[in-house]
Amino acid sequence: MRSFASVAELAGVVGQEVAASSPIVIDQQRINAFADATMDHQWIHVDVERCRRESPFGTTIAHGFLTVSLIPGLFEQAVRLEGARIVINYGLNKVRFPAPVP
Repeated sequence: MRSFASVAELAGVVGQEVAASSPIVIDQQRINAFADATMDHQWIHVDVERCRRESPFGTTIAHGFLTVSLIPGLFEQAVRLEGARIVINYGLNKVRFPAPVP
C-alpha cells in the first residue's frame, strides 16, 4: 500500500509503477457471472468445449471489460489518498485490450 498526501502528489507519478495489489483469480465462474451481469455470452467467453476445439487460445478468455471493472478494487488495495472524503471514477481514455486473459 502506498499513500499519497494529495491528488497533486498522486498525479506526479503518472506513468510510473507505484504499488501492487494482491493477485486475483479469473476463473470460469467469475467469467460466467460477468457474462450474466452484462448479457455478453459470446462463446469465446463462456463455451469451454467450443473454445477447446475452435478458439486460437484453446480456452475461454475473460471479457476485456471484466478486467477493467476490477480496477477500482485493485486500486483500493494498492493506493491510499490521504484526506480524501470520496473517490469517484471519472472515466478512462484510450482503453485497449492488447492481450487476452485466458
